[in-house]
Amino acid sequence: MCSSDLRMLESQPPLSFPTEAMRLGFAVKVMGQPDLKSNDTRRWQQSPHLRVSLGYLAEIFAYLRKHQIHMYRMSSDLAPYATHPTMPQFHTMVRDSAQDLALLGRLARTADIRLSFHPSQFIVLNSENDELTRKSMADLDSQAEMLDRMECGPEAVLVVHVGGAYGDRASGRERWIRTWPKLSEPIQRRLVLENDDIRYSSADVLAIHEQTGVKCVFDYQHHWCFNPEGLPIVETLTRFLRTWPDGVRPKMHFSCARTEMRELKRRNSKTGKMELALQPPIWTGHADYNNPFETITWLRSIAHLDTDIMLESKAKDLSLIRLRKDLARY
Repeated sequence: MCSSDLRMLESQPPLSFPTEAMRLGFAVKVMGQPDLKSNDTRRWQQSPHLRVSLGYLAEIFAYLRKHQIHMYRMSSDLAPYATHPTMPQFHTMVRDSAQDLALLGRLARTADIRLSFHPSQFIVLNSENDELTRKSMADLDSQAEMLDRMECGPEAVLVVHVGGAYGDRASGRERWIRTWPKLSEPIQRRLVLENDDIRYSSADVLAIHEQTGVKCVFDYQHHWCFNPEGLPIVETLTRFLRTWPDGVRPKMHFSCARTEMRELKRRNSKTGKMELALQPPIWTGHADYNNPFETITWLRSIAHLDTDIMLESKAKDLSLIRLRKDLARY
């Protein structure tokens, strides 16, 4: 995307809307307008570029403005191949896109959009393989640089999980803590650590915070799925929110468990024929839409707390827009 295109979008007058006390956001894919792309997905042979992704992102910002959505998680693949070890032709794309990033950052501030990244599951800072940890740090450096070049405030963060347990959660925590001093200043400033649903609990994340000072983001569904220490949920969220510095609004993740049974076609290993199989729900799976009654109960229980909420329901923006109506009705 050329700078003139971004300037044209930037010149649009800001929408008149009240800033919500609690912002609701969604992640990456826009379901309400399927033609909107979140990033340049072309293979390396077609020379994909961050500038193309930024053009797509500017169009998403226009959609967010239209629907008065003030929180958005950008694709972690925004800068394709930017840190690929054997493709140096892509390594300067973030620096080369500095002007476009700055303009897009101004667009986000004009529309009061809180931005973040959630790097992929391949980002592991406690790996037993030092090379994997090094590659993970390179990816985080690149994403932190994009947020800095967009001139995003301290609310714009990089969300990561602790990583692999490798059969020993305590050792995994210690490796993460040993990695922390090796992280660059931009990564440390932007990084937040999230509890997950199968390996590292809220107690694990809080223990790492005590040793490093890393900010923490609480995931509601993950806490239900994996909380072997039996920590109370509202009190635990409160402890997570206190890990954020004064003047920076924390955020949390919220989703409801998928409850539907799924019908799947599978090949019978004996007969070779395709058969219909019924699969019961897995409680770590996200529902398409938020259950309004569960959500309202949760919001009432944390009404005394100050936090933004990233919705992780599968229907993305459609779930957010529907939830607003449900909140008003119920």
